Amino acid sequence: MNPHPDTVMLSFDEPLANDLHARLEHVLGRPVKRLHGVVGMRRAYRLAADLVDTDTFLLADGDFHIHAGFDPAPEPLAEGVAMRVWKATNPVTGRAYGYGGIKLIRREALQHLGEAVDVLAALPGRVEFHEQVAGTTRFDQSPYHAWKAGFREVAMLTRGCEYGAGTDTTREQIRAWANPARGRFISWVQQGASHGAAFARATPEHAPAWEHLNDPRWLRARFDTVQARERS
Repeated sequence: MNPHPDTVMLSFDEPLANDLHARLEHVLGRPVKRLHGVVGMRRAYRLAADLVDTDTFLLADGDFHIHAGFDPAPEPLAEGVAMRVWKATNPVTGRAYGYGGIKLIRREALQHLGEAVDVLAALPGRVEFHEQVAGTTRFDQSPYHAWKAGFREVAMLTRGCEYGAGTDTTREQIRAWANPARGRFISWVQQGASHGAAFARATPEHAPAWEHLNDPRWLRARFDTVQARERS
């Protein structure tokens, strides 16, 4: 493997994306490619795979704040492993797990995605979770982004973790999202978590509506509708 695989930041409308992209380049010490504004997570991931020139590449979300001391060792992925995920700290729960963490992904695996609500859970191959905490997921950038994070994650956790996490772990994560303890926009995270749980309970497991979670335009419209209803 290339000792320095390509790195891509995948952003959409995150207010801090430009700053976090610059920080990513500074900490890694090399250029980071950027894919911005693509609608649909599955399409965005496939386009990211088309953007790189190395067989594996690092992928960071547009709200990923990399820790200054993080240095992903160029250890190749083992046979049958499609993706390695480093942990990120959730700024409102204080927990660190795979949500929002930086990833090392096989380009070929992304080009053969299967179907899953959490899109990367459908990679053809195993997922390896690294214990190192690589950064913080800065979704707490606006009321909308905080709400969206709570809505999407709790909806998916309520439906059932597609990475194979145990029921007790999933319940603990849901409780943490529903009862954020610190940071900014706590009430918006809490509201999003409540709305996400309600969406999951009202939506059959295999309904097409689950694809809404990967459509930023639908999520924004849902947020605006809910806020307008609560103000009236």
